[in-house]
Amino acid sequence: MKDFYEGRIVLVTGGCGFIGSHLVDALLDRGATVRVLGSYSSSGGWGHLERYRGSRAMLDVRLGSVADSEFAAYCVQGTEVVFHLAALIGIPYSYVAPRHYVDTNVGGTLNVLEAVRRYGTGRLVHTSTSECFGSAQFVPMNESHPLNAQSPYAATKVAADQLVSSYFRSFGTPAVTIRPFNTFGPRQSLRAVIPTVIAQALVGDTIILGAVTPLRDLNPVHNTVRAMLLAGSTPGVDGELFVVGSGVERSVSDVVAAVGAYLGRNLRVETDEQRLRPEASEVDRLLCDFTKASKLLGYQPSVSFESMLGESIEWMKAVGDTRPHDYAV
Repeated sequence: MKDFYEGRIVLVTGGCGFIGSHLVDALLDRGATVRVLGSYSSSGGWGHLERYRGSRAMLDVRLGSVADSEFAAYCVQGTEVVFHLAALIGIPYSYVAPRHYVDTNVGGTLNVLEAVRRYGTGRLVHTSTSECFGSAQFVPMNESHPLNAQSPYAATKVAADQLVSSYFRSFGTPAVTIRPFNTFGPRQSLRAVIPTVIAQALVGDTIILGAVTPLRDLNPVHNTVRAMLLAGSTPGVDGELFVVGSGVERSVSDVVAAVGAYLGRNLRVETDEQRLRPEASEVDRLLCDFTKASKLLGYQPSVSFESMLGESIEWMKAVGDTRPHDYAV
């Protein structure tokens, strides 16, 4: 049976980044013609897509900024499905440059929405984050969990999500929001805890971290990508929000232990005070209840934490390059 994406023109904003590049791979494998809105730099680099080894005949990378409304429209025009992932994601930087986050994460989402509305795109899949919830007020956390932005980054994502919802209600814009919990896997930058632990473990037994007690729902990237693909192809879900995760919580200490076990070493942790978030900004616990996504999208987290951790370690051994990119969602 023909795959939904085969022969379709699909846009991925932020497609040069971590999750975005895995999504691009999956779409190309399904026969889509993939257009990518990537972040422009003086090097003209394609981020993680630099390593793509398949045919580039179906891949159209356009470098610029999602905060530029004309450029966003240029990228959206003529596409049938838009996956919007482009965002600034580093939480520490949001404390010192909140306006930059507003311009990119809120303004950029507005630009994509306006272009989707103008050109009649069939489906927009917007990417949120579990950081919108803040620390868990109940677990597991479903779509009805209260929003409590505990960083400027999270606040911009809440605002972007609300814009998407408002466009569906106001203009009938065919949009679906996916709110992933903590996605991890190969290509993730050192801004994230698992690559930070792995990178240090590959060169020594001492791991320098911030807080190690927070609990996270750490979901392999292939599971998140699968949920996105389902959100883009499932009929009758316009206007819906879906939380997506693994349904299992692990502490940062658990991650250190798992990396040590894979490498056959006993790792010890030292705390760096400068790596700690401001106390009221720390998110202590996140755990996903993906029942709705399971029922309406058919989503199931089929890839295990253990297999993806091993894949991440082997990738970092082989590549060793986890430099962040502007749109490294």
